[in-house]
Amino acid sequence: MRNPVRSEADAFRFVWLTIGYFALIVAAAAIHVWAGVAVFVLLTAAGIVWVLGRGREEPGARQAAELSPAVEHRILVVANETVGGRELLGELSGRAGTAQARVLVVCPALNSPLRHWVSDEDAARSEAKRRLDASLASMREAVIDARGEIGDGDPIQAIEDALRTFRPDEVIISTHPVGRSHWLERGVVERARERFAVPLTHVVVDLDPALRR
Repeated sequence: MRNPVRSEADAFRFVWLTIGYFALIVAAAAIHVWAGVAVFVLLTAAGIVWVLGRGREEPGARQAAELSPAVEHRILVVANETVGGRELLGELSGRAGTAQARVLVVCPALNSPLRHWVSDEDAARSEAKRRLDASLASMREAVIDARGEIGDGDPIQAIEDALRTFRPDEVIISTHPVGRSHWLERGVVERARERFAVPLTHVVVDLDPALRR
């Protein structure tokens, strides 16, 4: 059975549903012990059905049957701190010269665990938007047709969301080098390759040497 909790948003909902589950049982038991038992049985059965149903679903979004026009090549870029790196810009510039490339840059709004639990995402989204705007400006200077958006804090979920709406011909994931990349530590690139039926390129951006140029 596949894991029904597939993103931070799913985990967040699961925690609140669990709290509500126990609260309803306690409230019903306070009225009458058998009422508590009945609520426990009903909610548990509903929860098992939900978990089994989620587990049978496909592990991720698949590229839609509708393809991009033959003269157009759609590229989905997923990056956070490395979104403005020269390595990424060079990768996109090379592709833009071979076809009419349309680029969607998704910058996940990464947040601290504490801010996530209290639903305080304003700072994370603001910082992600600042980096995204600077990166888009550089791409447009390089004559790359690019637009951007802030995505889910989970990069895998951000890719899945974009696949449904943008229908890319390929995906580029940009990360820090090994040893400095949280995404590589979490296996984001490998998980994306296993989950999505779209060609995927991993671009490593070393920001420290770039800043010294």
